[in-house]
Amino acid sequence: MPKQYRLLGGQSVLSRTLAAFRTALPDAPIQVVVSPDHAPLMADLTARFRLLPPTRGGASRQESVRFGLRALAHQAPAMVLVHDAARPFVSPDLIRNIVDALADDPDIDGVAPALAIADSIKKCTDDGAVVASIPRAGLWRMQTPQAFRFNAICEAHEAAATDPDLTDDFAVAEAAGLRLRVIPGDDRNFKLTTVEDFRRAEAQLMLELGDIRTGQGFDVHAVGPGDHVMLCGVRIDHNAGLIGHSDADVGLHALTDAILGCAGAGDIGAHFPPSDPKWKGASSDLFLAHAARLVEEKGGVVAHVDVTLVCEAPKIAPHRGAMIGRIADILGIAADRVSVKATTTERLGFAGRGEGIAALATATVRLPIR
Repeated sequence: MPKQYRLLGGQSVLSRTLAAFRTALPDAPIQVVVSPDHAPLMADLTARFRLLPPTRGGASRQESVRFGLRALAHQAPAMVLVHDAARPFVSPDLIRNIVDALADDPDIDGVAPALAIADSIKKCTDDGAVVASIPRAGLWRMQTPQAFRFNAICEAHEAAATDPDLTDDFAVAEAAGLRLRVIPGDDRNFKLTTVEDFRRAEAQLMLELGDIRTGQGFDVHAVGPGDHVMLCGVRIDHNAGLIGHSDADVGLHALTDAILGCAGAGDIGAHFPPSDPKWKGASSDLFLAHAARLVEEKGGVVAHVDVTLVCEAPKIAPHRGAMIGRIADILGIAADRVSVKATTTERLGFAGRGEGIAALATATVRLPIR
């Protein structure tokens, strides 16, 4: 699995990166450059984060950036940010700081975050023999995102198309003589490359998301005329339906309330009033995805969810795997972080008489400690 699609705390590296940018810049066009082989992995992310259609990458990082810039040309932006997908800990604040720094200084063409080098620097041979000491004063380690005037960096990349040895976009800009400046970066904004990097990332994630919350949800829908029911995002053929303003997916409704509870965001009715005709017949996928976005906007993650369906019919067991997969897709988490169970009331009460279906749900969310 390419590193940008590997799971980190239950979510892919790329989805964490995209969430930071969508939080910092809610309405900005986002262009992802990917290998054509990875198109299936991008399908859900494109809709979830409102991305432009992905464009194909090239044989090198530099060529991929050039293709991405060309794909953005029809947008005619004044400014563009270029970021490594494998830096998932970039903060919305750092993104906004870079945008502001470029916007506020008309005398520069590019801004990037960087960290001053604090360690002693030695030049060595391949076998480790020390050749020389290099003064560290004025030396910086570059990070991304790197922000540029759009036309200037496009011209610089086109001019550098025959020079594949430039290591980042600032190097491309330097070769073109652009005016550049760095601002303080963030030590947490490191790039994932090695196995040890992923271990560090998991540890950092657990430290940063130390506010662990649990929410609960409960919902009931009455049985009515119909030929199917929607349960946990899956259509099940049945001799009756469920009555509701939306698609009456009792499982997703309960789970949406559980996640909203973790976020301190009220209940499903506050966000999607049943009195509003726009939600008539709506797919409950929309409600659950909305709750997940609220958690993302707070910088958090959905760590685990558990749904229990209470009914005599239909039988849930044959559909449990599909339900787990659908919930995992909507939330953008691994399937082993989703549980779906079913029980009956031994023919007691409304559920036992087949008058309705109930659902109980719990969600565990990790948020940053503020």
